[in-house]
Amino acid sequence: MEPEMDVTLLLLKWSSGDKAALEQLTPLVYDELVRLAKLRLSAENRQITLQPTALVHEAYLKLMDHTRLSWQNRSHFFAIAATIMRRILIDNARKRRAEKRAGGVNVALDEAIDAAEETAPDVLALDIALRSLARVDERKAQVIELKYFGGLTTEEISEVMRMSVATVGRDLRVAQAWLHRELAEACPE
Repeated sequence: MEPEMDVTLLLLKWSSGDKAALEQLTPLVYDELVRLAKLRLSAENRQITLQPTALVHEAYLKLMDHTRLSWQNRSHFFAIAATIMRRILIDNARKRRAEKRAGGVNVALDEAIDAAEETAPDVLALDIALRSLARVDERKAQVIELKYFGGLTTEEISEVMRMSVATVGRDLRVAQAWLHRELAEACPE
């Protein structure tokens, strides 16, 4: 049986209350969750203090609370995981920002960073831009979230969102352009 089918079957069993299915599911999704966390954290500001495994463990604990959710398939699971990781990163960034305002953290400038190097958008600025996009077009915001935070492919997003691959591609292009403009306005260089 294909790993994707294994994951889907185990998710369905878990949704039905089979606790043993969760134990079998964990090793099948853990490495992928760590890969997504590393990808997500590597794209963030260098001041992110969360390690990929810590992000995965925190996300996994929150996923365990979703026992009443009717899992559809592997892509649906990773879409929910993406949303949870996004919330954790946003909460972490807000906490860091609050500590800075309170004087709890001193941030030194890293002079070794090349000034010409393009940095990833601040996770809070991205969250604000995504919320703004969701007010204009919720579907495009969700597609971006699945791609950016979930690391889902266009085909997986198509499956989760029940849209054609071509529509997902168009939504991604439009949403990326919209976000680029919003972030450029919010964080002028």
